[in-house]
Amino acid sequence: MFRLKSCCILLISSIFLTSVLAGCSADKTISRKVSKAFKNSAVIKQYQVGFALYNMENRKMIFQKDADKYFTPASNTKLYTFFASLKMIAEQMPALKYIEKNDSLIFWGTGDPSFLQFAVKDQSAYHFLKASDKKLFFAPGRYSGTFFGDGWSWDDYDYYYQPEITEMPIMDNMVTSTYLSAKKMNIEPKVFAPCFEVDSSKTTGVFQVTRDFLTNHFKYPNVDIKAGYNQQNPYKTSIQTTVEVLSDTLHKPVGIIKMKIPSYAKTLPGAKRDSVLKHMMLPSDNFIAEHLLLVCSNQIGDTLSTTKAIAHINKTYLSFLPDPVKWADGSGLSRQNLFTPRDNVYLLDSIYHLVNNQEKLFDMLPAGGKSGTLKNAYPKTDKPFIYGKTGSLGGVHNQSGYVLTKKGKTYIYSFMNNNFVKPTSEVRAEMVRIMTYIHDNF
Repeated sequence: MFRLKSCCILLISSIFLTSVLAGCSADKTISRKVSKAFKNSAVIKQYQVGFALYNMENRKMIFQKDADKYFTPASNTKLYTFFASLKMIAEQMPALKYIEKNDSLIFWGTGDPSFLQFAVKDQSAYHFLKASDKKLFFAPGRYSGTFFGDGWSWDDYDYYYQPEITEMPIMDNMVTSTYLSAKKMNIEPKVFAPCFEVDSSKTTGVFQVTRDFLTNHFKYPNVDIKAGYNQQNPYKTSIQTTVEVLSDTLHKPVGIIKMKIPSYAKTLPGAKRDSVLKHMMLPSDNFIAEHLLLVCSNQIGDTLSTTKAIAHINKTYLSFLPDPVKWADGSGLSRQNLFTPRDNVYLLDSIYHLVNNQEKLFDMLPAGGKSGTLKNAYPKTDKPFIYGKTGSLGGVHNQSGYVLTKKGKTYIYSFMNNNFVKPTSEVRAEMVRIMTYIHDNF
């Protein structure tokens, strides 16, 4: 009996060892072939590239190319915001905090980006405030930052991808203008309609609305509006503007009160967190990303601060990363962000196990050839093999995510490209070529 047990143990050990050795041998083969693909690329030699490929089964790196070097991540930063939100925010967003005092309802912002946000369309706070029979008072002062994040480009103030940061954002902190007729457009929120003025000196060109840098003065050319016209411009935020937009939206007066948030303030539950995360990740929404960090800050104190949120996340949740991160904002608009490819890989591995449901996780991420910012990067398909996050700025284009192979494997990768002067389309095509090679062959 003893001899039989010993034989069984030896057999199992032998099978396990053979499996491990086979896995190591396969990883070495992949490493050698991927290394060759990089060396033979004439495109990649022209700029800085960092790459890491990770085996999720044995939790080991397969191949690295400058994976310990720092790169500007652009919107790959949203992976860190995504991770932090999963760790710190409950399944329902905190829409606002409030107290009822005598004949008044006093409320504070939490940074929640979903209040009538054009994609999430959450109406929790709207219905709550609208239904109240008490006098409404907004208590500002929780947000400690500036209207732009550290290292943002101020030249982009009038573009849809860079709305300002506030403690109680409404409707993306943007004005939306849409076509009604050749000479008429609809403006939302309607409180901004009087702020629009025709520029009679411009009688040619494409119809486009522009805003002055420091004021909510919007101009448009004296040309016909084309059918299908739809444009979003960030509005200039202030406490007074927040209250005016709220009053106009709720169709009831909202006052301003100076009052520190008390410890007994109640939290109004809002949108589903994962829905908000999906609407951040698929289109790479900077507005949602920035405000999610404020919501994280709301979870740890009375002050809404991007800096404090990042410091807390770094100290509490990111000690497992091999390289210390240089993290400045939630969206990746800042060039002060610096991450390494191997950090991205280990973060993605942690996200995978944190969600603990591949189908659910992949549904929240852009899919190559199917959805989000990866939809047009890869050939159109109903069976994507890439799920991940892109990141682009001038001279920056990255992809980090999960690659499914024809042999049934799931690997994690981070592909970072910085300081190129060639068209982004060429850099993207080379990434796609190499990731498709990994999918096809391993």
